[in-house]
Amino acid sequence: MCGISGFISKKRITAGQLTAMNDTMRHRGPDDAGVEIFPASEGYSVGLAQRRLSILDLSPLGHQPMHAADGRVSLVYNGEIYNFRELREELSDYPFRSQCDTEVILAAYERWGMACLERFNGMFAIALFDRESQELYLVRDRIGKKPLYYWLDGENLVFGSELKAIMACPGFSGRINRDVLPVYLYQQYIPEPDTVFKDVRKVRPGEVVRFAVRPSGHSPAAMDKPAAADGLVAADGPAAADELSAMSGHLSSFRYWSVAERYREGISDPVTDYGQAKAELKALLQKSVRRRMIADVPLGTFLSGGYDSSLVTALAQEASEAPVKTFSIGFAEKEYDESVYAGQVARCLGTEHTERIITEGEMLSLVDSIPRYFDEPMADSSQIPTMLVSELARSQVTVALSGDGGDEFFCGYQMYRKLAQAQRLDGLGGLVYGISRLPGFQQAGFLSHLPFSVRTIAQNRDKRYKTQLCSDRYLACIKELTGTDQVRFDREGGYGVSDWQIRRMLLDMDTYLPGDILCKVDRASMKYSLEARCPLLDRDVMEYSFRLPHRFKDHKGCQKYILKEIAYDYIPRELLERPKSGFSVPLGKWLQGPLRERLTDYASPDFVRRQGLFEPETVQKLVQGWLASGDGGAYSGSNYSRILWAFFILGQWYETYLA
Repeated sequence: MCGISGFISKKRITAGQLTAMNDTMRHRGPDDAGVEIFPASEGYSVGLAQRRLSILDLSPLGHQPMHAADGRVSLVYNGEIYNFRELREELSDYPFRSQCDTEVILAAYERWGMACLERFNGMFAIALFDRESQELYLVRDRIGKKPLYYWLDGENLVFGSELKAIMACPGFSGRINRDVLPVYLYQQYIPEPDTVFKDVRKVRPGEVVRFAVRPSGHSPAAMDKPAAADGLVAADGPAAADELSAMSGHLSSFRYWSVAERYREGISDPVTDYGQAKAELKALLQKSVRRRMIADVPLGTFLSGGYDSSLVTALAQEASEAPVKTFSIGFAEKEYDESVYAGQVARCLGTEHTERIITEGEMLSLVDSIPRYFDEPMADSSQIPTMLVSELARSQVTVALSGDGGDEFFCGYQMYRKLAQAQRLDGLGGLVYGISRLPGFQQAGFLSHLPFSVRTIAQNRDKRYKTQLCSDRYLACIKELTGTDQVRFDREGGYGVSDWQIRRMLLDMDTYLPGDILCKVDRASMKYSLEARCPLLDRDVMEYSFRLPHRFKDHKGCQKYILKEIAYDYIPRELLERPKSGFSVPLGKWLQGPLRERLTDYASPDFVRRQGLFEPETVQKLVQGWLASGDGGAYSGSNYSRILWAFFILGQWYETYLA
């Protein structure tokens, strides 16, 4: 695991300046650093830099930037190619010098070009320069495990694993992207390809961005055409078109993997026999975990005691001759503490378990570190306990397996259950909404007197957003702050799916999973130079999940049915069967208490005017009204706390980087 940065530019950027950019990510790679700058044609120079966390081949032979044996190709890379050993055998005629997967990427590109991506199974962010074609490629893995940003400044491009590396580039003057504020305040994160800055983008999951020194006028489709037989697909959807329209002639992009495309392929070849499906999925999971246990450093697992982390831990223990190291945190407040369940699972499996009970004060002490390691506003408060469990794991291991992805791919979230109910009641909701629009009922405020859930279903009339249930009160709050309530994603219709659960699962795979969950785990783990690996997000597992009928995932109301049945092969049912829970942070209590003064500072007219993002009077009305009511009365509802937490994090980020 590493951090990468660099540029392709006509501007003069020195080795010292590139080193300074690279060193903003020292936490991602404390073991080694490499910086090189070399000339390209047309007056360009290329800079490649990497901070290395040594996982495979700990020798100097794994140093980056790394160059192909013939000198044609150079790259820096962050991640792991889990099937690199199989690929190395297939590429046996290449004169390998190291034992690391980085060199396999070079050999694979020289053999197959960009079609090599179809052969990679892993998590990765790659920057590769081809001297022969004079092209720089930026590549991100299929589901977005590893981050990659780029700043297009006229005819120059700067990239980095984290935004702070780009911010450290000479001449960077980021303009805040006001268009993302409504989505950020409501969703708690900024979805790909957007960032908090207007001229900076994220490489999307499964995307290749190409910068050609000699602009050829190729469109993404034309660029993709030679490799179509290898499964590469053109850039898709409105976001891709909008993004490309703003690019210079040097820049183009294409997708080599997308959720929608692979889902359509999967459902065209379903596995209808449950016994076969369970056996094949179990075998894929076993193989996925074994692949992720390849490391030249100590390895363990995160263990919460829930289904996903328990299954991953069971499979890891099955593949290990010695007890696997497992890590969990608990809370001093007993109503939040679930560490007892993790301990029970650990004893059942025979792991070497380490548990830490944390206090509210320890969680609060990490608030100030959020903007430094989540270097654009990101307000999923579970980032705090994720940092704490990562710190605990790093005290003994360098790699930790996690259970991320199980909810999105196998129907785990409570929201999916609510959506099944909402779809059944949609017709009745339409009738209630129609009645509410009649003159007499409208004047009497008929809808406002209905229960929250009934009102939400009744107001859910826009076919574009059927699975994105939003309360009118929270939308009104966002609109008052930003001028718009456009906080939902418009890609539901592109999936061609009528079942609301499946549509929302696909939407979450495209948005929430990479933008929130994987971002959170990456930044929280890399804060402590810990590599997190996700077996449930193995390429083969993801694509196989698309072949499974939905009834194997939600079986008569039992969510994640097939994963649970596999887990029961290892762990007694009674140790796992309980209501789903997650890391919980008492946001309302914090903002009303120990963080109250800072919240009011960020809401002060002087601070808000300096930010230039909101109207001071509107902010004062919301913040002071919420503080006065104690999250009750006109401001009852937990989403007000979430909105104000996002506002707080935005203020903290601005204070750290721009004030």
